[in-house]
Amino acid sequence: MKDRTTSAVDVTIGGQARCYHAFITTAPVTFDRPSTLTLYESSFDEVAGFAADPIPFDHSLGRTPARLVLIGSSDEALQRARYGEGEYLIAPTDPVLVSRNTLEHSLWNRLAAPSITEVD
Repeated sequence: MKDRTTSAVDVTIGGQARCYHAFITTAPVTFDRPSTLTLYESSFDEVAGFAADPIPFDHSLGRTPARLVLIGSSDEALQRARYGEGEYLIAPTDPVLVSRNTLEHSLWNRLAAPSITEVD
């Protein structure tokens, strides 16, 4: 039987620990809650391969922008509702294809990337 648990990573900063779960979505960043973090952006036909379950789609949806995001477990219900309001797709990722190590590596790369507001 397949494990239906989505990919997850625990993040501890100072004395606060939070668990983040990975999802794919077609929602734009403007629908994100403040704690939601984009790890990867591409077309849906590329990002859909990370989903826990196959998602049938046509050529038009395949070209739609999509993202791999981390959503804090405490914000998951609110984030799902927000994406749902905009009628955007959200699906859990496969924990084998998007492992904890992969999420940690992607998160470290994201945190190390220079901010667009940084000045030389």
